[in-house]
Amino acid sequence: MNIGFIGLGIMGTPMAANLVRAGHTVVGYDVSEQRLDELVSHGGKAAGSLAEAVAQAHIVITMLPDSPQVEEVVFGSAGLLEYGAPGLLHIDMSTIRPETSRRVAQAATVKGIRAIDAPVSGGERGAVDGTLSIMVGGRAEDVESAREVLGVLGTTIVHVGPSGAGQTVKAANQLVVGGIYGLVAEAIVLLEASGVDPAAGLDVLAGGLAGSRILELKRHSMIKREFAPGFRIDLHDKDMGIIIAAAREAGVALPLTGVVAQLIAAARAQGHGSLDHSALLKVIERINA
Repeated sequence: MNIGFIGLGIMGTPMAANLVRAGHTVVGYDVSEQRLDELVSHGGKAAGSLAEAVAQAHIVITMLPDSPQVEEVVFGSAGLLEYGAPGLLHIDMSTIRPETSRRVAQAATVKGIRAIDAPVSGGERGAVDGTLSIMVGGRAEDVESAREVLGVLGTTIVHVGPSGAGQTVKAANQLVVGGIYGLVAEAIVLLEASGVDPAAGLDVLAGGLAGSRILELKRHSMIKREFAPGFRIDLHDKDMGIIIAAAREAGVALPLTGVVAQLIAAARAQGHGSLDHSALLKVIERINA
């Protein structure tokens, strides 16, 4: 299958590489020449323009930072709606506002293009290993058309509802992830201040009811204060804005989410935006300094 892949960042490059290894022809486009070169090193092809990546594709996958970038790719004069052939399947795996996904799907339908939102969870490790959790919104028949390709990228693929529903579930995912990071950070600070070995303490927590994927993957690096980005604070701060807006639209109060959003905003304000979101530990440490 010919797949256009737009957005070759921390997540996009290993995802595109996995599609190449699965036997697909992947034509990538990104603003970074270095990222394009990396895709070529994995056996993919580099497009000289967005239009080139889209024009011959059966499927176009977008993995972009935020709603404005997705809107530019879809609605721009050299974009997907202009150059995509009728019948094209657009899989947007970015994390964006649910209303943006709905607007993209509506506009795509007018052009004879199928569009689904399929944001992911699992971070860089999940992208590399092809074990992402994928929450999909859109028409059932379009989701089924995407399953073969999504199966290369993830192990949990769930159709959660109509267009935009995938983004709403991703918002819920991000509020839970942010909250757990904040609580793990507080647990580390408490253990260390109490003279307890945090490694031993978190090993116990990871094996009990408090266990989580975050404790499994991140407890050792957090204790060592290693915050190489798997998912940057800057992006999680953006996601918290999506969550707050979604809560307002749904007419619900999410008080703990508000606290987590402020902690993540504080991390960004303190200059930690380029670090992994586990760097929330830095904020909790600063509060207690």
